[in-house]
Amino acid sequence: MIDTHTSDAALVPTLPPVALRWFILFVAWAALLLSFLDRLIWANVAVQVGGSLGLPIKELGIFVTAFYMGYVVANALGGVATDWLGSRRTLACALIPLGASTFLFSFTTSREIGLLLQVLMGLAAGADYSACVKLTAAWFPFKQRGRAMGFLMTASSAGVVIANALVPTLSQSLGWGAVYRIMGTVTAIAGVACFFVLRDAPATRIAPVRPPHVARLWGNRDLMFLALAGFGALWGTWGFAFWSNALMIKGYGISPVRAGIITMMYGVGAIAAKPLVGLLSDWLGGRRKLLIIICLACFVGMLLIFGELRSERALLLTAPILGITAFVYSPLTAAMVAEIAGPDLAGSATGLTNAFWQLGSVTVPLAVGAVFQQTHSFFAAFVTLALGPLFGVIMMFAVRERAAY
Repeated sequence: MIDTHTSDAALVPTLPPVALRWFILFVAWAALLLSFLDRLIWANVAVQVGGSLGLPIKELGIFVTAFYMGYVVANALGGVATDWLGSRRTLACALIPLGASTFLFSFTTSREIGLLLQVLMGLAAGADYSACVKLTAAWFPFKQRGRAMGFLMTASSAGVVIANALVPTLSQSLGWGAVYRIMGTVTAIAGVACFFVLRDAPATRIAPVRPPHVARLWGNRDLMFLALAGFGALWGTWGFAFWSNALMIKGYGISPVRAGIITMMYGVGAIAAKPLVGLLSDWLGGRRKLLIIICLACFVGMLLIFGELRSERALLLTAPILGITAFVYSPLTAAMVAEIAGPDLAGSATGLTNAFWQLGSVTVPLAVGAVFQQTHSFFAAFVTLALGPLFGVIMMFAVRERAAY
């Protein structure tokens, strides 16, 4: 039996309990941010790389799908690993190979090699989410967890902002390969740092390390409906993030840099909104369900509105509002999964549900690409995106809330 907690106390700075809690959260946030940046590079260089490899527009989405094929598998396994081996080791084992495969992608010379490396990147990145969520749930009590999850989940929207602010310019000046090499190096270094500075839980909450009883999760109706809701939500969120640049470039003739700025604004609004919705949830005594339903319903409306816009200025002004609705539900769904599963199975439940959620990310690039290729309609592509969160709203009505650990 592996004791993942031995000597953990020596691995973290000597800080007061509250400061240590927020230090752990910040490290988890930074790790999750790097993981998102690595996968979002493609959204900003897809047209450039596709041109160099001779790929038609409809095939650009298969690289996203290849990443998420690996990511879905690794999420399910990584969640179990998080409960068994601990968040610290699992996170390090995710980031180091992710950095290596991201670095290697810079040398892609063919469609086949690129797809293989995207699968490997997904397999490496798959455990980071469950490890970060379990770290947050372990270090923050129930009535403070909403704000903590809100801060953690800003990593995804911050990733959208940073990637779209920097990658188009860097790829034009240094080349898209240099961007992948820089990010791969930084990610691998961060993985080593996580191993040495993190601790799985406060000393009072450390449990014996043993294989999790994952079978206890099967048949849990609330997790099932929450998984279905998350599938629909991520269909819209990441479908937009991965396709918006290409749709604006091909549909409206907007330059890659200007399209990147618009998509960057998509992530800006969510950075402030996620902690605020977490605070609101805490203020309501840990209520999550109604807030998620409201957020997803607003997301449907904003996708349809965005799809009707025609001017670059209107797209730029509307993108932050769309981004708020597209991301703000995520800290609430993450907290609900951990609370429904309980402390022993929080990692496994997070990994398994996120694996299912990511099927939305796997299928939506192909669906949107096929619709746009067939119709050449910007609005039709956004109707396709809006179907996901609409499905999520319907599924959330069947989820029962509970206050667990």
